[in-house]
Amino acid sequence: MRRSRARAGARTPATDSSGAAAGLVTAEEAVQASPGRRLAPWTPAILLLGGIAFDLAAPAPYTASPFFAAAPLVAASLFPLRQTIITTVLALTAVCLLAELHGVRDPTQAATEIATVATVALLALVINRVVRRGDRRLASARGIAEAAQRAVLPVPPARIAGLDVAARYVAAERYAAIGGDLYAVQDTPHGVRLIVGDVRGKGLQAVEVVAVLIGAFREAAEQEATLEGLAGRLERALRREGARQRADLEAFEGFTTAVLGEIPRGDSTLRLINRGHPAPLLLPGDGAVRRLEPETAALPLGMGELGAWPDRVTELRFPEDATLLLFTDGVTEARDRHGTFYVPEERLRGRRFTGPGGLLDALVEDVALHAGGETSDDMALLAVRRPPGTNGTTTPAPDTDRSQP
Repeated sequence: MRRSRARAGARTPATDSSGAAAGLVTAEEAVQASPGRRLAPWTPAILLLGGIAFDLAAPAPYTASPFFAAAPLVAASLFPLRQTIITTVLALTAVCLLAELHGVRDPTQAATEIATVATVALLALVINRVVRRGDRRLASARGIAEAAQRAVLPVPPARIAGLDVAARYVAAERYAAIGGDLYAVQDTPHGVRLIVGDVRGKGLQAVEVVAVLIGAFREAAEQEATLEGLAGRLERALRREGARQRADLEAFEGFTTAVLGEIPRGDSTLRLINRGHPAPLLLPGDGAVRRLEPETAALPLGMGELGAWPDRVTELRFPEDATLLLFTDGVTEARDRHGTFYVPEERLRGRRFTGPGGLLDALVEDVALHAGGETSDDMALLAVRRPPGTNGTTTPAPDTDRSQP
């Protein structure tokens, strides 16, 4: 049991004092343990005790051997080899002692019951070794997947240019690796720039596109003077990738929804470009939630061949103690058992959080509870908070919308 809990704990993100987290979590793991899960480790003991009680209370023709045969099988899937052997020994001992207690009226029946429990117990030991070997291989594959995730999506520092930052990647499936969701945040000469996006498709093809986008973002964020120029560089990077994979129709017709952001140093201004992505949220710190919808809809990145429209930058105030929350559609498309979609602004309104890390932890847990731990899509989340005393002396920018070809 201790080893199983240690492995489960290793899959949760490591959180530091600033709220930054690393690693891959799943919607199932984000849900607190249910009563059924807490009861599972006690099932072999319950079967053994139930078998003893049944054998003592039932009439002579009835046998409790199914209870004693089931206990090692259950233990084989739950415990390491040592606990499985202990359960096996206890089951065989209980069968023998109960047969001795009742007196061996039918030696053939008693021998058959003991042989049945012994055979099933032996199979349980074999099953235990197979399951444990599979667990080790799965843990190794998961470790490789997490290493690949950190290489493609490195965890941002907890503090960048005076801003508090936290990020999460939540896989929809329990043992899924990195998918097509992405995030990145970078300190540049033009201020802190960030991106959260969702690549169309799944699997290795989506991971390749994520790697292309992250690489292009890292370079262009430093070189492009405007957010519009940064969006244009990402568009061209995806176009080159599509041309390179023209033989693969799905890759060639792929696209990426994304939100690009820019927070200048010493300024309470926030600039955003939304390319067909779920709108970010601004949490001022007083429990209010503001949805930052673009005034003009725009095509996702990678669809520039369908039309050339200038990107429109939304410029607004980013006051002290406010938090910018960006996420992919795995959040908004999470549904409960009645088919109701998760609405983050409604669920977060009126709540206060300790920081970006606390906000993301609460959001991940709430989405998992809403969906019953069975979300259908991955989630990438990024939260950036402007702590008090970081506004500088620049005059706050009004909430306006400007366009630039």
